[in-house]
Formats: sequence, C-alpha cells, structure tokens
Amino acid sequence: MPIVLTAFARPRLFPSDGRRTAIQDCTAEQFVQRLNTEVPEVVLDGYAPFCKLHVHRNWTSTRCSVVPVTEANRHQLRSAYEARNREELPVLVRWFEGIEPPMANYLVPILYSAEQLAKEGSPIDGDWGIVGCLYTMEPGEIPMVPITMMRNALGVEEGGSGVPLDRAAYRDSVAFWERHANWR
Repeated sequence: MPIVLTAFARPRLFPSDGRRTAIQDCTAEQFVQRLNTEVPEVVLDGYAPFCKLHVHRNWTSTRCSVVPVTEANRHQLRSAYEARNREELPVLVRWFEGIEPPMANYLVPILYSAEQLAKEGSPIDGDWGIVGCLYTMEPGEIPMVPITMMRNALGVEEGGSGVPLDRAAYRDSVAFWERHANWR
C-alpha cells in the first residue's frame, strides 16, 4: 500500500518556514518512508469510505495540535479570515498565540484513496495520499473542524470532498471546537 504525500499536505505539514506547529525532526521524505515501512498501531475509518487514519506513536518532537480553551488562556485566542491555499476562499479561523502545548503521543496521518484524490483533481502515484496529520495525546481522531465539514459538503469545486454534511457529526464537532483551538 504505497502512501505518498499530496501537494496539498506538503506545505501544511512541512512548511519551508520551519514553524513549530509543523511536523518536527524529520523531512517529508523520511515521514513518508516511515509510514510505508512501519505498521500503524491502529487503522481507523475516516469520515467517508475513501478516508483512513493511521495511528503511529510519535517518534518526533511534534507538539499536540489542539489545546483546550480555559479561562486562564482564553485571552490568547486570535482569529482571522484565511485560505488554506490560493484557490480556496478565506474562512474564519481561530488559534492560540503564546501557548506551549505538550509533546504529542501520537501522529495520525489522514489518508485519502487515490481514486478520491483523482476525483478531486489531485491524482497521485500511489494507493493512498496524505492530506493531513493530527498530533494527539490519545490514539484517536480529533473531530474535523466545522468549516472543513462545510467545505467538504460544498464539493470539490470549493476545496472539499463532496461528502454531504452529517448534522450529528457537525454538532459534535462544534461542541469540541467550542472548547479547543489550534495554536501558532
């Protein structure tokens, strides 16, 4: 099952500016090689049949990507309208500044099938493409951000996957993200 890094994920997981919120201590090539040679601790079904999550123990110094919102840190939340790339429309995002999250226990690459990526106009030379990665304390999935669920429901023309919105999953996502935020 050859796994490759998609053009979409490369600048997000391995940015050229060396930001601390990216995967640390390995190159993109080393990361992909490890995913292709190491058996994951568990494979989870994603939000659609074409999506899988491979749970690996963190072998890097990558920190958790999500931090709980508390009264003590709420004042460090920031927000802005941003796009993930030049083709997508900006959406409202929020994040912490000045937070030092703990080291993640797990890296959870998010994989899409080659068939789905071709449907989205991003063909790959492999069976599975990495579209993202979660950095977590527990060996599981973090709920997808609500705006990503909406973008997916809008279809591939708007940077999504074309999967209809699941209202119950959306409400669960909102409940989680009201209490958590990413950091920069």
